[in-house]
Amino acid sequence: MSCQLPTTALSPMQTAPVLPVARFRLRFLPRGVLRFPDYAGSAWRGAFGHALKRSVCVTRTKSCAACLLYRTCPYPYLFETPPPADAAKMRRYAAAPHPWLIEIEGGMAPHSAPGTEVQLGLTLFGRAHTYLAYLIHAFANAAQQGLGTGRTALTLVAVEQADDPAVAVWREIYRPGGTLAAVAPRVLSAPPMPAAVLITFHTPLRLRRAERYVRPEQFQFSDLFGNLLRRISMLTYFHTDTPLETDFAGLTQQARAVSFSRANLQWQDWTRYSARQHTTLEMGGVMGAVELDMRDLAPFWPYFWLGQYTHAGKGTVMGLGHYSLTAIDKLAGEDTARNVDHTCASNETCEV
Repeated sequence: MSCQLPTTALSPMQTAPVLPVARFRLRFLPRGVLRFPDYAGSAWRGAFGHALKRSVCVTRTKSCAACLLYRTCPYPYLFETPPPADAAKMRRYAAAPHPWLIEIEGGMAPHSAPGTEVQLGLTLFGRAHTYLAYLIHAFANAAQQGLGTGRTALTLVAVEQADDPAVAVWREIYRPGGTLAAVAPRVLSAPPMPAAVLITFHTPLRLRRAERYVRPEQFQFSDLFGNLLRRISMLTYFHTDTPLETDFAGLTQQARAVSFSRANLQWQDWTRYSARQHTTLEMGGVMGAVELDMRDLAPFWPYFWLGQYTHAGKGTVMGLGHYSLTAIDKLAGEDTARNVDHTCASNETCEV
């Protein structure tokens, strides 16, 4: 069970993250049977990267870092994301978190028959919204080149947007040959905190601790929260004008004293081939669900709620680390149900 923390609200040093989010859904029509041998997000990411570079590179320089346009070209910002030269954070790292990610409809390796639409989720953070047209153009070109085991070509049918990213109500904003009518991203504010939540991991969650990936039997609350805190902090620092200011040390210390009420986790293996590294990479991660008693955990709630949209762990850009929250009114071992004060009804997914 969770331990008693010294505060149940955000202290003056603990402010909620301010991260503009925009969510889109790209609809494609395959020209044949579309099959993926493993997680489809890897194929989409790789095809998008090649298509984006073909679309925007004007110098044809082999190494982006040596190019005069390195700091202004859409490709490095979206696909390599180098930290600015004057960055105070991540100066030792070659890349900052990418300001976008994709979500795969239909699970890890969906199959689609001819005439059946394929949908690809696209989430943008902060300033990435200004590059939306480049992203749509590159994904459309990538799809035309073919994906999956048979290199099946797909045609972009339409692009939709959820005007409120936290509510999955989609509005068409673009069809090929038409004009793009997207609305600006919105800063998401967490709804009232429920008494308890079920955290369900939909794609492999890859977290590292002490240079090793965390296995299901080792998985701790602090592993997940620590990663969310770092990821959200970096997204706000590199892609918005409102970097997160909070008591990082205090939250991290408090997180180590919290445990899940119950966990039902397993490890899911999958591999992908890296054309850049010319090798097969192991990409397994944690899947399943955990229960968390939220009483006395208010300082952590904004990060867990926002994490549904940012994802967590390694490989987020290709859709890994995707989870959702469900408000629950009875934890394992409790004899009576509790009322849940939340905008979502009991046993309803919180992001919808």
